[in-house]
Amino acid sequence: MSEAEARPTNFIRQIIDEDLATGKHSSVHTRFPPEPNGYLHIGHAKSICLNFGIAQDYQGQCNLRFDDTNPTKEDIEFVDSIKQDVQWLGFKWSGNIHYSSDYFDQLHAYAVELINKGLAYVDELSSDAIREYRGNLTTPGKNSPFRDRSVEDNLALFTIMRSGGFPEGSACLRAKIDMASPFMVMRDPVLYRIKFAEHHQTGSKWCIYPMYDFTHCISDALEGITHSLCTLEFQDNRRLYDWVLENISIDCHPRQYEFSRLNLEYAIMSKRKLTQLVADHIVEGWDDPRMPTVSGLRRRGYTAASIREFCRRIGVTKQENNVEIAALEACIREDLNESAPRAMAVIDPVKLVIENLPVGHQETVTMPTHPNKPEMGERQVAFSREIYIDRADFREEANKQYKRLVLGKEVRLRNAYVIKAERVEKDGQGEITTIYCTYDAETLSKDPADGRKVKGVIHWVSATHGVPAEFRLYDRLFSVANPGAAEDFLSTINPDSLVIKQGFVEASALDAVPEQPYQFEREGYFCADSRYFSTEKPVFNRTVGLRDTWTKTAV
Repeated sequence: MSEAEARPTNFIRQIIDEDLATGKHSSVHTRFPPEPNGYLHIGHAKSICLNFGIAQDYQGQCNLRFDDTNPTKEDIEFVDSIKQDVQWLGFKWSGNIHYSSDYFDQLHAYAVELINKGLAYVDELSSDAIREYRGNLTTPGKNSPFRDRSVEDNLALFTIMRSGGFPEGSACLRAKIDMASPFMVMRDPVLYRIKFAEHHQTGSKWCIYPMYDFTHCISDALEGITHSLCTLEFQDNRRLYDWVLENISIDCHPRQYEFSRLNLEYAIMSKRKLTQLVADHIVEGWDDPRMPTVSGLRRRGYTAASIREFCRRIGVTKQENNVEIAALEACIREDLNESAPRAMAVIDPVKLVIENLPVGHQETVTMPTHPNKPEMGERQVAFSREIYIDRADFREEANKQYKRLVLGKEVRLRNAYVIKAERVEKDGQGEITTIYCTYDAETLSKDPADGRKVKGVIHWVSATHGVPAEFRLYDRLFSVANPGAAEDFLSTINPDSLVIKQGFVEASALDAVPEQPYQFEREGYFCADSRYFSTEKPVFNRTVGLRDTWTKTAV
């Protein structure tokens, strides 16, 4: 199969293929234009993979351009996080980073050109009045009383706006198009508004800032973008995109194409609502591992490869739908099953004493780092008379379906010996504190000599050599598949989205670096937390369980 045949195909790539074949374009130039008013989420990752992926596959270019036209909501922290996320996902932008603010002088000149052509005017209606005058989907709008000012008056008033002579909110510049248009976006949209705010790139140079719909198309044209890709909610805005470029003196006229945005079950994609989660301290920050942000997924243990694979699988269409979160979880399970080293951890520990071993006994057990990849090597794990096992791996009585340790019966310790539970010790509340066992010394990684069949296998950690660790068991942040549809989305928060456990991990996991993935055998996939992990206090985040448990329990 050729490289071209191996590429994913979709309607956008088919358009590009035709444009190149007909000579409409000789090369491909895309862009990724985030607004730096929050961290990127998984929906942005889809756009990143699309725009940068197309540029890679067609040997073209992809710009990273910050749509920084609203300084009251933007911050350099968001700029830095977006740059980091794009690079972490495995992509590189062409040339220097671009900012819409790079073009503020040109945008202002184009606004003046529209005024001179009688296609823009300064309006002194309040924002509420503008909204009222605009009408609705069934009622046409009506003209502002300021719509028919002369070109000279509008130029003078726009100059006053530019110099700070109007209070904030008392005037704006609007395009003069059609207040009766069936498309709301064409009913004299606002092009500039007044904001007395310091800008993270231009400082205090400007007190008027262009609107997105005016800025975006001109920025595309100035950068020579061939295919301007955006999500379906901007479909009607394409009419304004084209109107602006057709009515200013600019040579390049990019074409806008829309695709469906990513809607993920059990997650919120609204940046406003994500900001609320952070501001109200419902989560601990934009990189909280329960957030659908790229930095949150990364901290939780998702790999860049798994996110790219997820975006490849869901594809690019014009069909709106909610993607099952199980599809995302399947991608990280498949990736980590192949790549993650194994280790043992006990998250809900209970002590187990092997009575026929001498007090103080210790030995080293050799275990594979990965059961199917001998090239990943082996690890040495301490084994001792006292170990910890998971509390759920022992019962005093159980039926035949229970394949773990039962009083009076045998089980195998992972990569070690067969043991038999003899008796237990309990505290005053009836809670088991210690399980006393015996072991078969001839069963180190082999079956009993007399042919006894031992079916169950449980994991363990040496009580004398294991390392105390904190385990953060992350789950879905919301308890319903579509929290955005709820009247109050906060009412759908999953109270068990984070459960913190104190347990033990084998000493080899102390070598972890931030975001180092592991499969803690029989527990799930975990990673060292990039915020809290240290050798003095190891903290591991659960990335995902070994299997999907929600398909059976979710309603």
